[in-house]
Amino acid sequence: MKVIAFNGSPHEQGAAYRGIIAITSELEQAGVSSEILHIGDKNIQGCVACHSCFKTGRCKFDDIVNSCAEKIEQASGIILAAPVYYGGIAGNFKCFLDRLFFSGTKLKRKAAAVVTTVRRTGGIGVYHPLCNYLTLSGAVITPTVYWNVLHGNNSGEAEQDAEGIFTLRTAGRNMAWLIKTLELGCKTFPPPPDEECVRTNFIR
Repeated sequence: MKVIAFNGSPHEQGAAYRGIIAITSELEQAGVSSEILHIGDKNIQGCVACHSCFKTGRCKFDDIVNSCAEKIEQASGIILAAPVYYGGIAGNFKCFLDRLFFSGTKLKRKAAAVVTTVRRTGGIGVYHPLCNYLTLSGAVITPTVYWNVLHGNNSGEAEQDAEGIFTLRTAGRNMAWLIKTLELGCKTFPPPPDEECVRTNFIR
């Protein structure tokens, strides 16, 4: 059992990293390993909606997006962590997520969690779109006791957000439980068959 965590901050060991560690430390204690991939400082091409990935299952820009998709396919869960930029997801990370999820990342019935970091406010504005990537891919969002928003302008300040750290540690314990539950549940109760998607355009 392994979880892949994506750090969408340009700072490799900033507040977002501290939030990830709060979750993964609990996962490790429960016997679930983790790997943190730093994405936020990469120069990543945005999605151009060419739809070639619909045929090949891979993005046509053969870079870190495709290698990360392969890691996710082998993983039991995923963590998305991002700082707030003008009330939204930081640009490089947004480009990464658009291409990663549009190209058909295999997350169906896998556990997932989100971490948002803010200096002062705006966390929910990033928390929800991060969750959208996950739910629309069929992932199962890990339950916790509050929104996974960590306050702090850097790792040291984030460490002082006692409630934020508590919330993320709770998410970590719940995520470990969810991973094991999904693994056992899918063996005991086979998932329902997929139905072919019907797409409806409103303008003809």
